[in-house]
Amino acid sequence: MFKRQNLLFLFFLLSTNLSFAQAPVQRLEQAYNNLIADPQAKYAITSLCVLDASTGKTVFARNENIGLPTASTLKVITSATAFNLLGKDFQYQTTLSYTGKIDDEGTLKGHLIIVGGGDPTLGSWRYEGSKEGFVLNQWVKAIIAAGIKKIEGSVIGDENLWGSQTTPDGWIWQDIGNYYGAGASALSWRENQFDLHLRANRANGSVTVLKAVPEMPYIKVVNELKAGAEGTGDRVYAYLPPLGNVAYLRGTWALGIAKSGISAALPDPAFDAAFRLQDTLKRIGISSSGNPSTSRLLNIEGKPLPSVTHKLATISSPTLSQIVYWFNKKSVNLYGEHLLKTLAWKSGKEVSTKNGAATVISYWESKGIDRNALNILDGSGLSPGTRVTTSAMANVLFQSQKETWFPAFYESLPENNGMRLKSGTINDVSAFAGYYTDNAGRKYIIVININNYSGSGINKKLFKVLDALK
Repeated sequence: MFKRQNLLFLFFLLSTNLSFAQAPVQRLEQAYNNLIADPQAKYAITSLCVLDASTGKTVFARNENIGLPTASTLKVITSATAFNLLGKDFQYQTTLSYTGKIDDEGTLKGHLIIVGGGDPTLGSWRYEGSKEGFVLNQWVKAIIAAGIKKIEGSVIGDENLWGSQTTPDGWIWQDIGNYYGAGASALSWRENQFDLHLRANRANGSVTVLKAVPEMPYIKVVNELKAGAEGTGDRVYAYLPPLGNVAYLRGTWALGIAKSGISAALPDPAFDAAFRLQDTLKRIGISSSGNPSTSRLLNIEGKPLPSVTHKLATISSPTLSQIVYWFNKKSVNLYGEHLLKTLAWKSGKEVSTKNGAATVISYWESKGIDRNALNILDGSGLSPGTRVTTSAMANVLFQSQKETWFPAFYESLPENNGMRLKSGTINDVSAFAGYYTDNAGRKYIIVININNYSGSGINKKLFKVLDALK
């Protein structure tokens, strides 16, 4: 009888544990079926891949091998690749130099050259050592220390390192003129954006452009905006091509909106960096005889970039760990495009988005992921042409846990639905990718993606699926 009781008790324990282990799978299946049966998902493709984070084994998956536009969840792959190939302490350098000579009276008979080194944070407000005012102050101090009191020449922004194509092929026209569609230059500046303050006028339904911050005297703004009904929010798009100087504002700006305005993409960051430095010098009495320029503009004019004769100052960027923190936390598309080009550059390839993407794909192929599951066209996920499977993305997340840089990567992921999940949103695409540890200490890797859903508020329904793990 005693043995029988022991056997029954053991059977009870095993049955209970088995039932408990199966419960998340059953709950996930039910929640997933509820999602795909929802009217919002009627014409959508929904993919889900959940792995046991300890073993890498699949807990639950559906449509996990269908390539789908990722939106910003692609950033987890870009981040992980950059950490692996560049190192968590990698930094960019930007150098201020001059050409020609400084005479006995302090006149520089030559040009100041800002040599871009690919830094996406130069002039950014996110880091103390990168803020626009700090950088300009460092440059001014170096210029004064060199004894320069007058410039018979101009300030030139040198963006030659990465060529003139800043935006990836495949980005859509509606995105490119807005801050989140700013392209990556070897000499980026102030995260390649500027603000336009707006006011909707109730009397005649017009919208007034109040000012640009900072002032942008070299950009013409064509205002085609109309006032939107109260509560309709910001539906404004800036159409401003890279390297252009005419911005068309189209759409509606709601009456009574709390926001002050929009942020547009800076079309030529190398020029703006040169413009700001030359303007700052003018304000303190150091004049220049020429207008600010760039290596690209000199090339158009058939003029060579003058040779540097002396370096004045070098500014280092924050570390890659610090850059990735904001890249994922605030989903800064610009950083992704910089990182992709950096991967091509540091691998010895011609610098381009295409070669950067090829570097990412080749790296993960060497780690056992089918290259055909990684159809990557950019670094941020803004391109609707990028296609990645949830299975491949989950595999990247699983392998990343083994690396020494993983704590910095994990810390960069935002909290969504009580989980560490990078979100992604583009037109009719919503996705999440990351990690979750339940109350019992079980760890999961999660990638969920829905494409071509209808209506709004889909994220709450995606979270209901993920809640099955809680």
